[in-house]
Amino acid sequence: MTDQTKIALVTGASRGLGFHLAEALAPHYHIVAVAKTTGALEELDDRIKAKGGQATLAPMDVTNVDAMAHLCRGIYDRWGHLDLWAHTAVYAQLLSPADHMDPKDFDRTMNTNVMATGKLIPMIAPLLNMGETRADALFFDDAHAGDKFYGAYGASKAAQIAMARSWHAETKDSTKAPRVHVLTPAPMPTATRARFYPGEAKDALAHPKDEAARLLKEAGIL
Repeated sequence: MTDQTKIALVTGASRGLGFHLAEALAPHYHIVAVAKTTGALEELDDRIKAKGGQATLAPMDVTNVDAMAHLCRGIYDRWGHLDLWAHTAVYAQLLSPADHMDPKDFDRTMNTNVMATGKLIPMIAPLLNMGETRADALFFDDAHAGDKFYGAYGASKAAQIAMARSWHAETKDSTKAPRVHVLTPAPMPTATRARFYPGEAKDALAHPKDEAARLLKEAGIL
């Protein structure tokens, strides 16, 4: 049975942009929050409840296909649809010259940023097609593809965004398939950026809360 509650799935919801997207969406959507860090998800839950919203916490790794499939089945059984998917889950390999990329980190980067996304899109798309109104899927382009030292991260995010842009091209003229948005965040003081630029001054960087609000407005969601 289809529930009329608006449901938003946020993958990578425990910190940074994903955390603040979930918090911003919470007054309007029931949030299904996915991340590996249980404590951070519980903090998000407290924030959402303080705003009068509700969340379902799903502490899991997006690369665990069986766990994600089980979650999608649970969403279908409980609500019958999704109205929004914001995909912010990434792994950030340390910046390095292309000829010094760590093989294990490279595999993890590709598994999280490319392989998981390629498996999640076919898994989540049917849920986005089942609501009474057209749904939205959000991806975030911070690839720096081709920039110095971004060989691994840039390649992985460029591949992810290429998938998103293809999905957008395939669905843009549909009245039923989701609207696929590729959004470009401003530099933010997130854990990912701190891994790239340790010790960077944060004063000139955009706060993730402000970026979440700006990007949702740009996508026409809030």
